Amino acid sequence: MDFGSYETLLLETDGSALVVTVNRPEAMNALAAAVVEDLLALTEKLSAVGIDAQWPIRGIILTGAGDKAFVAGADIREMSSMSADAAEAYARQMHTVTTRLEALPVPVIAAVNGFALGGGCELALACDFIYTSARGSFGQPEVNLGLVPGFGGSVRLQQRIGLGQARELIYTGRRIKADEALRIGLANALFDDAEALLAGAKATVQEIATKAPTSVDNTKRALNRINGLPVAAGLEAEVESFREAFATEDSVVGRAAFLAKETPAFPGR
Repeated sequence: MDFGSYETLLLETDGSALVVTVNRPEAMNALAAAVVEDLLALTEKLSAVGIDAQWPIRGIILTGAGDKAFVAGADIREMSSMSADAAEAYARQMHTVTTRLEALPVPVIAAVNGFALGGGCELALACDFIYTSARGSFGQPEVNLGLVPGFGGSVRLQQRIGLGQARELIYTGRRIKADEALRIGLANALFDDAEALLAGAKATVQEIATKAPTSVDNTKRALNRINGLPVAAGLEAEVESFREAFATEDSVVGRAAFLAKETPAFPGR
């Protein structure tokens, strides 16, 4: 399947996984305008694809080229001469990228091998979960530049690790290592090196690929919708999701296969 070609992104399919690599290692994969444009184009293309059996991708792995950075952050050289209006437009573009990633019908895994700072940390936070190698390093250092998070960090970081932890990281601009990210729940898993990191992310995608595609999509949408809701409203959203599941062919196939003690062949409908 053709996902397009991009100046700053490398794309590779591996089984059920689409590996997307931000490819500016000479600039530690910083989010220059060209990278943002490519991410906008790719996420638009991905957003237009459904989840039925005609689309074999069951997960996306987002990573960075080289051994220094996932995405080191926004491109400070480009930002140095930005007006307030230009900065707002820049932030809104990245908000479009991150909300599209959240809305995709398949999980997105950030595979962090190196710096994930500022905009890089925010890009990782828009993924369903984060895997890191021992080289991983995370932070929101915007206060060091007289700035604030602009690509979703103020929202998603506190959702991921809690308000107190998020405040501490954002107010101090502190950088934390991979083991600390794992301890506070920012990262889901820690791997020894880049090779093990990608292998682990691909293994998770392959595991998810055996599940009902409509269930994964439904659950992802429900979790995003429920996040931050009061209990009663969250339960109402959950029961809507539960009802929707029963109307799918995947549910019919899955229940029948369970009773017959067979492996289900989900149609993705």
